[in-house]
Amino acid sequence: MEREEQILLSLKKLDYMTRGQLQVLHDLKSDRNAQKVLQRMSPYLNTFKDGQNIYYLNSKGRSRVECDKVRKKTGNINHYLMRNALYVAYGSPETWENEMRIKLGKITVVPDAIFQLDNRYFIVEVDNTQTMKKNRTKIDKYRRLIERNAFRNVPKIIWMTTTEYRRNKLLELCEGLDADVYLNTDFI
Repeated sequence: MEREEQILLSLKKLDYMTRGQLQVLHDLKSDRNAQKVLQRMSPYLNTFKDGQNIYYLNSKGRSRVECDKVRKKTGNINHYLMRNALYVAYGSPETWENEMRIKLGKITVVPDAIFQLDNRYFIVEVDNTQTMKKNRTKIDKYRRLIERNAFRNVPKIIWMTTTEYRRNKLLELCEGLDADVYLNTDFI
């Protein structure tokens, strides 16, 4: 029961997750065991296949964990899964917040996620279908926020993208910033 509750709370926080992400995050051991646990939870979950099984809360699951956010099958699923892969890879930080608005004066930016580790901010950006022009604008806003000391310490910006070309372009745009750029194939 405790494990099921934790899985439902993870889906409340992260919206959509693959079986593999849930398996790692909740130490579900083997593929077979993970399938069994998630099958047993089917009264609380919706699932669809997009290369792999994707899970999200249905109305009964939302009710059980008091979640107001209604999720449906969407074509933008890779954006969520890429962001959540970073959540899992960074050890599921307690301070993780999705789409938290950062505002200082006239500068406003909404990262895909932000979290703190050892008193340092980490900004997560997912470049799935975004234009490079929009990415450039966002990076410029981060530069201005850093110049104006919007953070206690200079944050690390973590990007996840889909191609080597886009990775190189993002690294070029982030020159001078503390940034890492990963490919979606680098993680589960």
